[in-house]
Amino acid sequence: MERFEKLLRQFHANLIMVEGRAELTAQTYGTAVKEFLSWLCSKEIKLESVALKDLFYYLSWRKSLGNSELTIAKDISALRAFGAFLTREGMWQENLALVLDRPRASRALPRVLSVEQVDDLLSCIDTSCALGIRDRALFELVYSCGLRISEACSLLMGNVHLKEKILLVRGKGDKERIVPFGDAAKNWLSRYFDEVRPNLVGKKIVPQVFVNYKGNAISRKGVWKRFKELESFTGIDCKVHTLRHSFATHLLSGGADLRSVQELLGHADLATTQIYTHVATGELGDYHKEFFPGHKIVNN
Repeated sequence: MERFEKLLRQFHANLIMVEGRAELTAQTYGTAVKEFLSWLCSKEIKLESVALKDLFYYLSWRKSLGNSELTIAKDISALRAFGAFLTREGMWQENLALVLDRPRASRALPRVLSVEQVDDLLSCIDTSCALGIRDRALFELVYSCGLRISEACSLLMGNVHLKEKILLVRGKGDKERIVPFGDAAKNWLSRYFDEVRPNLVGKKIVPQVFVNYKGNAISRKGVWKRFKELESFTGIDCKVHTLRHSFATHLLSGGADLRSVQELLGHADLATTQIYTHVATGELGDYHKEFFPGHKIVNN
């Protein structure tokens, strides 16, 4: 695999500089291609000699490992991008991966918390300590704005406007959007800015809003770890991303239109946002069953 390290670095740079892909996409594709190259090594197949049947055999092997349809679809997307790169570099005569059909992955409805569950979850954060205040501000903002973890971690001080209660968020593909936030998020952000962040950062210049105990920008792994602790403490089964799902569903249940929610979430495709309408509809159905049982057959 050592001989492929330079090729992988070139592929990563090509995705960023030439195709304008997001860093996370480049990393995901790089991981998938590295797996493919490792498989070629194990089968003693030269990259320049890869045939279409080899791609089929590789994907069959990936499926045999129990990978989901969604993972296989990502593998194929990565192989298509890699094939295009190899074709431009003259290592392949044509992009063989274009023949591969991505499976239609069935999308499960996202897990959503009720408003009461969100309140219970956030109120259980211990705000008697500095990091607790930071966590409350962080997760209040994630819920109030429907942020992705990566967006919360990369949020810059200069893009937070407390008085106006709006954020300038940089999302996937470096696309920017303006998102408002509520009073609860404003109050906890104010406390975090006044009481906690200056002590954590000290004399360092850190542009990111949320920092760890060392005063450096908090990582996605750090956010996951803190939320996991909160989840185990409360017993509420959820993930950080569940707050984003809940944000969207609660907006739609409250009467927000689909286009507005799409803009707030930063979805490029309206179809991605539409999945939340199914969740909201199901939630309304549960309320209907509970409070409006309908006609009952009465035996005389």
